[in-house]
Amino acid sequence: MASLTNMLAFWTTNVSVYHRVIQAASQVVDGPLGKRQSGPARAGASLPGRHRPCFRGGPLDRPLLIIGERGCGKELFAERIHFLSPRWEQPLVKVNCAALSDELLDSELFGHEAGAFTGATKRHVGRFERANGGTLFLDEIGSASLRVQEKVLRVIEYGEYERVGGSETRTCDVRIVGATNVDLPARAAAGAFRFDLLDRLAFDVVTLPPLRARRSDIPVLAAEFARAFCHEIDQPFAGFTPDAEMALLGHHWPGNVRELKNAVERSTYRHIAAGGAGEAVATVHLDPFASPHRPGELAGRALPSAAPLVQEASAVPSLPSDFTAAIASHELGILKTALDLAGGNQRRAAGMLSLTYDQLRGLLKKHGLLARRAPAAPAGAAA
Repeated sequence: MASLTNMLAFWTTNVSVYHRVIQAASQVVDGPLGKRQSGPARAGASLPGRHRPCFRGGPLDRPLLIIGERGCGKELFAERIHFLSPRWEQPLVKVNCAALSDELLDSELFGHEAGAFTGATKRHVGRFERANGGTLFLDEIGSASLRVQEKVLRVIEYGEYERVGGSETRTCDVRIVGATNVDLPARAAAGAFRFDLLDRLAFDVVTLPPLRARRSDIPVLAAEFARAFCHEIDQPFAGFTPDAEMALLGHHWPGNVRELKNAVERSTYRHIAAGGAGEAVATVHLDPFASPHRPGELAGRALPSAAPLVQEASAVPSLPSDFTAAIASHELGILKTALDLAGGNQRRAAGMLSLTYDQLRGLLKKHGLLARRAPAAPAGAAA
């Protein structure tokens, strides 16, 4: 019985958060056949009505791109897109492109054959293969290398791919939903993202507003998070005092819903730990590191009286006598470091610097780094 109660509490909280994300997106997304839907009437409409403007792309079997700041609910949005689509009974597979290196992301997305690289002792089924018939959510897709982007584009265009280390062309039927918190058109203009992939992903684009743009949601979400947390630790929740609500409404929330949830749970826990169980939460602890004994502040007070003057003097940066030469030297150092890290592989170095191969070659030529390779030794020659 207790597990059933906990399950109901979990879903109640998450459904509330889902609906708040839905409402927020409903106010900024244009309907496909009508005017912009906005205002309290639209945001407070019945659930089926809210689905129409927010998830206009849900039933369509086309790629979708979700843009928004960190913590504003992009993954929740992608989940609801999947469950509103005809693929809802099929797998929803997620991968964070920013959490994996280029080689690991390639293997994780497309799979690999046994022996494809050192340590590949058996065949690995990739995320595209696991998501066949369903939806693949590519979080932080803007961080994928140009090489991986090319392979993703091929899947979108033709539904084909090869496992790493394999020669067999495989097919899959997957809907791709991408998400990012960066300006992809700007990255494409800078050569760090493929324009053709952007064109395909941007069949429809949904931009989620940050929490600070929908402040009326803050008290509701805060109460839901606090209530669920209190239920988890078997304590009553008596709400927030007016001062605490003002603190919540006055914060900028750069981390959006994720930051709000952490701050609310932290504040509720400290309130109960201080003996305030059954009373309204009076203090919102926004900064978990706040302390009079914070190391940086303590070190500053422990310095001798002359130290601040030395710090101020040393804080003034020295300027180069030759600006152009200084920039060229810095650029040269970055190129050499990238080549060293890539083991001399120019394509890999270009990916690490978010440059195209031709752009990197141009910079290497500019700095005289395109040295001719030594001629290969004749076959059979002594080592």
